[in-house]
This record gives sequence, C-alpha cells and structure tokens, in this order.
Amino acid sequence: MRISGPLLLTYLYLFIYISLSSGVILYNKWVLSPKYFNFPLPITLTMIHMAFSGGVAFLLVRVFKVVSPVKMTFEIYATCVIPISAFFASSLWFGNTAYLYISVAFIQMLKALMPVATFIMAVLCGTDKLRCDVFLNMVIVSVGVVISSYGEIHFNVVGTLFQVTGIVAEALRLVLTQILLQKKGLALNPITSLYYIAPCSFVFLFVPWYLIEMPEIQVLPVQFNLWVFFSNAVCALALNFSIFLVIGRSGAVTVRVAGVLKDWILIALSTVLFPDSTITGLNIIGYAIALCGVIMYNYIKVKDGKASQKSVDTIPERIIQVQERKSDKRSSDVFSPRYRGSDNDEGSNGGTSPISERVVDEEAPLVLSSRFYDAGRSHPS
Repeated sequence: MRISGPLLLTYLYLFIYISLSSGVILYNKWVLSPKYFNFPLPITLTMIHMAFSGGVAFLLVRVFKVVSPVKMTFEIYATCVIPISAFFASSLWFGNTAYLYISVAFIQMLKALMPVATFIMAVLCGTDKLRCDVFLNMVIVSVGVVISSYGEIHFNVVGTLFQVTGIVAEALRLVLTQILLQKKGLALNPITSLYYIAPCSFVFLFVPWYLIEMPEIQVLPVQFNLWVFFSNAVCALALNFSIFLVIGRSGAVTVRVAGVLKDWILIALSTVLFPDSTITGLNIIGYAIALCGVIMYNYIKVKDGKASQKSVDTIPERIIQVQERKSDKRSSDVFSPRYRGSDNDEGSNGGTSPISERVVDEEAPLVLSSRFYDAGRSHPS
C-alpha cells in the first residue's frame, strides 16, 4: 500500500502536534516542580511565554511583514481583545500553578471537563442551547472525572481547584472569542492572535506577579537558566502554530481524535518520567468513562455541523429550480437585478454573496469552537 505525499505530510503534522503538545506539558512540569528544576514561579514562567510569543509575533508582523495586521480600532481592542486576554492569562496562570500540586496524569484527566465547562458557558452566554443529548454527555464526562478524582492517590484540593478554575477561565475565553470576534468580523490567524493578545496578557499577569512572586524572587534562591526558558518558550510558541497547521491540513475532527490519542500517550509517559505520577485502576476507569462522553459530544457536534452544511448546500439547488421555472422569461429579467448588484436587490454584492456568507456563518462556529477547544486542552504554557 502506497501512501501519497499529501497524506504523509498530514501524518507528519499530526506527529509534530502530538509531540509538541506532550513535550510542552512535560517540560512545564519539569521546570515548575520543586522535585526537579525547582522554579516554583508559574506566573513568571507564563509571562516569559507571553513576552517571547508577543516579541516573535511583532517581528513577523511589523519587521518581516509575513502577515498583515488586521484593522483594529480602539473600540474593538477595548471590548474584545482586553477581555479575551484577561481570561487567556488567567487560564494559563491557574493551569501552570496546578503543576506545583498535582501530577500530569491527573491534570490530563481533569482536562476532560473542558467541553463541560465550555458547553455550560455557551448556554449561559446564549451561544448554545441546552439539549438533552449534549447534557447527558456532560453528565457522563463529569461522573468519569469524579471517579478519576476519587481514585487519585495524591489528591490535592488546592491543585485541583487551580486546574478547574483554569478550565473555567479557558471556557470563558473560548465563548468570548466566538461572541466578540465573530460579531466584529475579525479573522485572527495564530500570528496576529499572539500579536494582539500576548502583550495584553503580559500586562494582566504583571499585577499578580508583582504582588505574589516578585517578593518570593527576592527571598528564594531561584535559578534562571537562559537555555531552559528559551527552549521552553520556543516549544510553547511552536505548539500554537502546529495546532492551526494540523487543522488547516486535516480538519478539526482529526485534531480532536489526535488530542484523545495524545492524552493517553501523555498519561503513560508521565508515569515513566515522573515516578510520583502514579495512576490507579480507578483513575483509568473514570478517565475512560469521561472520554466516552467527550467522544460522543464530538460526534454530536460533527453531525450538527454536517447537517447545517447540508441545509446550506441545498440553497443553490433551490435557486436553480426557481430559475428553471422562470426560463420562459427574458434572461435580463431574471439575472440583471441580482448579478449586476443592483441597489434594489437585497444582496447588493451579487446573487452568490448571501449564500457564501451563510456557508461561512455555519462553518465558522464549528471550526472556531473545535479549534480553540483543542488549543485550550493542549496549550499548557
């Protein structure tokens, strides 16, 4: 069986994504844990990531002009970028702090709550409807996580609260991103996202850093290895880009499947690399139950997206049928108002424009939610 070049490239992107995602999580655990590198300053580490990502994005946008900046007004920045950056910074801060208290394996099990938190926030914000089938999946996921938590040998309340709070903050960021940026019609690629959000997130993190960690830096014998932090920030930045590369190459569904595979690999690796990361049979049973709920939830979302796309695809057929019924009329009567973009026409941009807009409107929520869902689950920086 011969594998084509494009398919081989897709597999390569998936391998890079899984490797980077797992590597960044394990790297952060090694850096932050007092038992290993002993840099117990999660806010400082997150600020290093934001400063590095923002600096690279600035060079790519302003100096090398790899991509063009979007039209960003003060009103959009104040109402969209600042709130999104605040929750983004909070999710990274709380998520990294959890590494100080609980194991990597247990953190990955808790991250199964991500679709639950996102669904609840979407319902509260009015971007999704409360449905029985989705609600049942959320109950299954929650029960699985509770069983995993009950079976955790080194259960820590503080670390669990930090991780769950980070998940809630990430869910709010996802919903706000969908509500605010989509309504403004902004399309931010990975580079422009970091260009606008990373510096703002750095500013938000500065206040808790000044109050909490700066006094500790002056007292604790903290070691600062330039190579360690530089390589750690490069891996975190590369992970951001790899997620969007994989989505662009294979689609959001493939990323979700790869994310599930990555979680199992990461749990297994963490038990080998970190001896304190012990998992029990109850952990595995609970996580397996939670994953069943996540997979069912993903299936429902994909099915809804295909149904929406199918309904959109029937619109051109209806237009053709209407045009055939009017074939006895003069062609100018049928086509000139719509395709010349007459001011009297409802869609003055042309007859196909409203259809294209509907396609974008139907597809964007699925791609956006799945894209940031995966990013949220796998971006621990």
